[in-house]
Amino acid sequence: MSEKNSRVNKNIVLITATFASFLVPFMTSSVNIALPTIAQDLSVDAINLSWITTSFLLTSAMFAVPFAKVADIYGMKRIFKYGIIIFVLSSLAAAFSNSVNLILLFRCIQGFGASMLFVTSLAMIVSIFPKNERGKAIGINVSAVYLGLICGPVIGGFLNHFLGWRSIFIFAVIVGLISLLLVITELRDYEWAETTEDSIDYKGSILYMLMLALVLLGFSNISELIGIILLVLGIVLLLVFIYLELRVDSPILEMKLFFNNRCFAFSNLATLISFASMYSVTFLLSLYLQYIKGYTSSNAGLIMCVQTVLMLIISPISGRLSDRYDPGKISSLGMCIISLSTIMLALIDANSSLIYIIVTLAILGIGIGIFSAPNTTAIMSSVERKFYGVASASVSTMRLVGQTSGMAICLLAFSLFIGSNQILPNKYPALITSLRFVFAISFILSIFAIFASLARSDVKE
Repeated sequence: MSEKNSRVNKNIVLITATFASFLVPFMTSSVNIALPTIAQDLSVDAINLSWITTSFLLTSAMFAVPFAKVADIYGMKRIFKYGIIIFVLSSLAAAFSNSVNLILLFRCIQGFGASMLFVTSLAMIVSIFPKNERGKAIGINVSAVYLGLICGPVIGGFLNHFLGWRSIFIFAVIVGLISLLLVITELRDYEWAETTEDSIDYKGSILYMLMLALVLLGFSNISELIGIILLVLGIVLLLVFIYLELRVDSPILEMKLFFNNRCFAFSNLATLISFASMYSVTFLLSLYLQYIKGYTSSNAGLIMCVQTVLMLIISPISGRLSDRYDPGKISSLGMCIISLSTIMLALIDANSSLIYIIVTLAILGIGIGIFSAPNTTAIMSSVERKFYGVASASVSTMRLVGQTSGMAICLLAFSLFIGSNQILPNKYPALITSLRFVFAISFILSIFAIFASLARSDVKE
């Protein structure tokens, strides 16, 4: 870091990065709560409805790792700024879309911009804060993510109920412009670039994006022959990608970190599996509360925020604890609590009481709050400064791949039980079956995540 950058106010960097960290999850969770309205307005079937969420996540995951390398070379703030601009413009375009195909297109572009924000916001925070303050700063940043998840269902639910689903995208434009203003005015003289390398592994970048797309598309269609073919091709490309990345001078993803750094490898694996197990909760329960229970989007949003309120409260506490104690052990405890909530979710049916749903969401929120910040601290603290951008990208990528995998499981369930049909009353039993199928898989995944979390070495020296 340059002498000029060393004098920048740490809190300004934290506020600016945290503002963007709020924006993306807000958009994701608010769109989820508005999906039934979008489906009704544009006559969207169940599978395309899932793709409104999945397309954003898939594009974000595909570009996160390549942009992490670009940010390390050309500057984190520059990529961060471009990401906000793209996110704002695509949100504006989505607000005026009149077909599901246009929404899917602009959601993909949104994901492209979001990938720039994912890999730079955390890396800027880690670059400016010393190690003894890092856990607290990461905890605050993670709390902003959870605040976005809270405000998404609540604000998004009210906007959708009173002004229509398009107002959600307009709201995102306003928030994005405020974030862009902070970057331009407060950080205009500062930049962070952690490497002097001027080469980008284009072959590795293309392989990575193709591999990820094939694996996730294949898995979501695994009940069909084309899905199996795509999945096999994706796995082959994954092996080729690993082989090449271990041998190039400037890889887009430091695979050696995964093979030589036990804490880094298993912490990332725990991130991937945990998000695969729990991300579909907001998507599925949003549909369940509105279709099966008959709640309005605003009331459903209020119910859903129980989970994220507890995540918001717990995350800074667990972040501070991870500055004093081994973050690996703390996050393992959180994963055990998440596992309990997933088995409770798998038992939900059409007659489940509101109290049962709220208690289950509360347990899930506590578990995620205990798990996320310490797990992120474990990852970022296990690498040298020159790998901060790559480590930040790995956190974002594993989270995004996990989230997309969770949505791929939803797509698989919908294709098996609902098909290319709108979710009308005659399909409500199939929706319940889909929900229980997904949450049963989530429970199995959460058990694997516990073992991955426990398998890492201690972070503290």
